[in-house]
Amino acid sequence: MIRFLYGNQLSSHPKLKSSMHKDRATQFSIRLGWDVTVDEKGEEHDIYDDLNPFYIILENGSGDHEGSLRFLPTTGKTMINDHFLELTGGVKICSPHIWECTRFCISPTSNKRTAVKLLTAGAFLMKKCYIDHFVGVFDERMERIYSLIGATPTILGKKTTADGRIGVGLWEFNDLLFEQLLRKAQVSTAELSQFFDVEYIAPNMLDNAA
Repeated sequence: MIRFLYGNQLSSHPKLKSSMHKDRATQFSIRLGWDVTVDEKGEEHDIYDDLNPFYIILENGSGDHEGSLRFLPTTGKTMINDHFLELTGGVKICSPHIWECTRFCISPTSNKRTAVKLLTAGAFLMKKCYIDHFVGVFDERMERIYSLIGATPTILGKKTTADGRIGVGLWEFNDLLFEQLLRKAQVSTAELSQFFDVEYIAPNMLDNAA
């Protein structure tokens, strides 16, 4: 199932929360070798998890994490504005209609449609909550995945680091692309709507973006 949750709601889903952070440690620390913080429980957390971000999480039949995305409004603290301004020419991205997407994580037990399901759910979030764009930092591996899915971002800047080539991109999902993603992900709007409470989510998004 596809979960739409704020950080302060994750305590109601302890198994899902723990397995998400463990999968993040596996992906970012072990597999990619990034300099991230992994605690004694083997979970990866950072300061942006403390800001009550919004998460899209795919939950498998056992209640464990299959894949996830994390979102924050660019009107507050974001990874791009705090650490990657050189990729935007020193220009801060700050708008209540642009949200940062980070920690795109895929579980080792995921299936081939996990990535496209996450991006489809992200497009659904934009559509329902009147968000114009997502912005995010990615490496070359993810750029290839986005291209295969058909959700290639507009590139704002790139650079080479010790960990490889990274870039920052801007995503926009129109109705045509959203319909294409629905078909590729093999999900329906009814499935996406099942755990999406727009009357709760949208007002809280506005509060976070203020």
